[in-house]
Amino acid sequence: MGKGQKGTRVVLDTNVLVSALILGGRLAAIVDLWKAGVIIPVLSRETFEEFGRVLRYPRFKMTDEDIRAIVEKEVLPYFEVVEPREAQTGLSADPEDDKFFSCALAGRCEFLVSGDRHILAIKRHGSVRVITPKQLLERFLP
Repeated sequence: MGKGQKGTRVVLDTNVLVSALILGGRLAAIVDLWKAGVIIPVLSRETFEEFGRVLRYPRFKMTDEDIRAIVEKEVLPYFEVVEPREAQTGLSADPEDDKFFSCALAGRCEFLVSGDRHILAIKRHGSVRVITPKQLLERFLP
């Protein structure tokens, strides 16, 4: 699960992760970055649970088997799982977003990648810089 790799450690918020894996488009290049080891995506139990809930939204029309396949083939081999010891709270205007900062700090990540305006408004928390998916792609793609 991503351990021992030399890539840049990142947390992808749920919308970025779902867009990259399910919706495709230009964000699908993020999947290529983690498969190539350029980035090491990090998640926690809380961020993973949110990802699972979102995949079950009716608009995605995914079966449990589809979800299991994505997790087993696209997530588990590449992502590092961390357990935050100290919850970050009161950071975002949306308290549900704070878990991504907790994950990023516990995972010693350089970036938290998001398109969410509440998360982007923070810009930096500790050693974690908040960037957009576009900024991530510009940084790592030629």
